[in-house]
Amino acid sequence: MAHNTHALGFCLGIAILLGNNLACAKPAPPAAVNPAEKQASFKITANLKLGQDQALLDLYAREAKDEAAVKKLKQATLEKKGKAVASLIEVMKNGNFPEKNRWIATFMLGKIMGPKAIPFLAKFTQHPSWQMRLASLKVLAALKADDLLPLYVRSLQDDSLIVRGQALFNIQHLHLTKAAPYVWAMLYDQNNYSGKEQHAKRTSIIAQAIRTVGDLKFSKAKEPLLKMVQKKKYNDILEAIDYALSKITGKSSPEGNSAVKRNFWQRQALNTTI
Repeated sequence: MAHNTHALGFCLGIAILLGNNLACAKPAPPAAVNPAEKQASFKITANLKLGQDQALLDLYAREAKDEAAVKKLKQATLEKKGKAVASLIEVMKNGNFPEKNRWIATFMLGKIMGPKAIPFLAKFTQHPSWQMRLASLKVLAALKADDLLPLYVRSLQDDSLIVRGQALFNIQHLHLTKAAPYVWAMLYDQNNYSGKEQHAKRTSIIAQAIRTVGDLKFSKAKEPLLKMVQKKKYNDILEAIDYALSKITGKSSPEGNSAVKRNFWQRQALNTTI
């Protein structure tokens, strides 16, 4: 996919009653309807399930193209409170809804259900759509879901670079220190580099991973980082290495250029070996 360097998944039974006041009245001519919207509305009505709200589903069937539409969609959802849950789940599951609206539905589910939504959202981190995997991880971070270590570790190897970056954020944000070795291993994963092996270039996620091992105070990364900081080929991630070393050692390099920082960490390395 174009979104990264390598490429960038629910309810009950039908129970609706339809009123009929049209037996004696001559129906008015139907208003013009966009064929795509008509098709989407038909599918949604035909598959309406217990607990779902037709009016809310109709809103989600139309793409929220601007801030006003997004605000209207969110307000309509929050007004329904818990009664919106079944409809939100349908939107998340159903690929006929606009991707942006499925994203909004994921955040609204988390906002309405709170921590009770965590087990459900966890399943969506394996959804075929990278946008849905990303949205689920973002909501899990907001809900402080800190007992999903295996899930976040698995997401570090997601096909999407953006999703891998979000998994890193979750680990750092939730301070999941046991994930540190897996974060460090990202430096050796060729999926985090672009180009052919001999001419591979580091993607931005490498610097993010280094900063994260620093935030997690992963002591086993200290020695290799002290070696890396001395090599000019790591100039592009020098700031991240300097940051990680400061977090792991509790010492900060002085203000200055790369040479000043290298000299400082070289002295630290010598003090460690003496």
